[in-house]
Amino acid sequence: MPLNISHPFQRNTIMQTLTILGSTGSIGVSTLDVVARHPDRFEIYALAGHRQIDKLAQQCAQHQPKIAIVANKDLALKLQLLIQHTSPDTQILYGEQALIDAATAPEVTGVMCAIVGAAGLPSALAAARHGKTIYLANKETLVVAGSLFMETVRKYGARVLPIDSEHNAIFQVLPQPYSGNLAKHGIQSIILTASGGPFLHTDIQQFPHITSEQAVKHPNWSMGKKISVDSATMMNKGLELIEAHWLFNCPPAQLEVVIHPQSVIHSMVRYADGSVLAQMGNPDMRTPIAYCLGLPERIESGVGALDFSQLNALTFSTPEKERYPCLYLAYQAMKDGGSSPCVLNAANEIAVAAFLQQHIRFTDIANVVRHCLEKHSQSSLHSIEQLWHIDQQTREQAQQYIQSIA
Repeated sequence: MPLNISHPFQRNTIMQTLTILGSTGSIGVSTLDVVARHPDRFEIYALAGHRQIDKLAQQCAQHQPKIAIVANKDLALKLQLLIQHTSPDTQILYGEQALIDAATAPEVTGVMCAIVGAAGLPSALAAARHGKTIYLANKETLVVAGSLFMETVRKYGARVLPIDSEHNAIFQVLPQPYSGNLAKHGIQSIILTASGGPFLHTDIQQFPHITSEQAVKHPNWSMGKKISVDSATMMNKGLELIEAHWLFNCPPAQLEVVIHPQSVIHSMVRYADGSVLAQMGNPDMRTPIAYCLGLPERIESGVGALDFSQLNALTFSTPEKERYPCLYLAYQAMKDGGSSPCVLNAANEIAVAAFLQQHIRFTDIANVVRHCLEKHSQSSLHSIEQLWHIDQQTREQAQQYIQSIA
């Protein structure tokens, strides 16, 4: 069973002790906002903020975690000075092993995995090996290592709950308990909605001139720069297709994407009897976070009620291949399987970073990814070490290609 959840009618009265990996990002900030509304339900064991030590210091002062984690020793020393009076009992650690230790500590009942990119994979896998409840906001964990991660989850009895708004919406409208067999539940397909990003109506001829400042301005959601660019190219939706494939044991042919600019319907499930069930709400990540944290109950999230009187229209369209080549590259990588999604993700991370640094054009992001996929020799996956080797090879190849076209 891909998703292991508790019985929907059993009240959860146990205090949850949480590690939040990526606490200074948009998901982490939203998580702490929900947590702060329910001090009787949640306590913070560890916060990991990488390099944003000022924001992390503020979070430590408010939530008093046992552990705070940053990227390196120099940042750890700076954070120590910042919190020596406001959170003196917080132990400061640094590096990847510290993330793994915080995710696997015996006291921890749940881990919010919200580190962006492939860097979030080791700690998520470690949490799975220790049977933790994993609040999964790091889609690359499933994109890069879907089969290995889900196999680990099953082997060690971990519990995976999807935080991405689209997968959370699907989760909410699937029959519970969900067996992982679409046919058994009369499901024809799973439909992911996409806003279309900031360039939905931009003349395609202008795409080579799009700037990074324009690309990070998402019309509906507040997100980090990398994920905002992914939304603009719709690579983000492509990664979510692969994630849905693993989460819900859904064949590629039964996954759909539709553009829905209003971002009110977060995703849908199409049933054999002609019914389509959708989850709706204001575009605010606190809703899916609160849903998963509160299971099996619904808890207050701080998100305002959806006002139907203010909705002029709900519109839908099919994404154009010429406008969103990254989406179709991701779909092909999902169908190819094996190591292709790992290559897709690594190439995209390098390409987006180069675009944000103004080394390549917006349209070159897809070109970099396509180049790496075409050069890649397909292989089956057997270990995390093999994945890291492919990931590193792809990043080097992407860098070389970028130098050739910059």
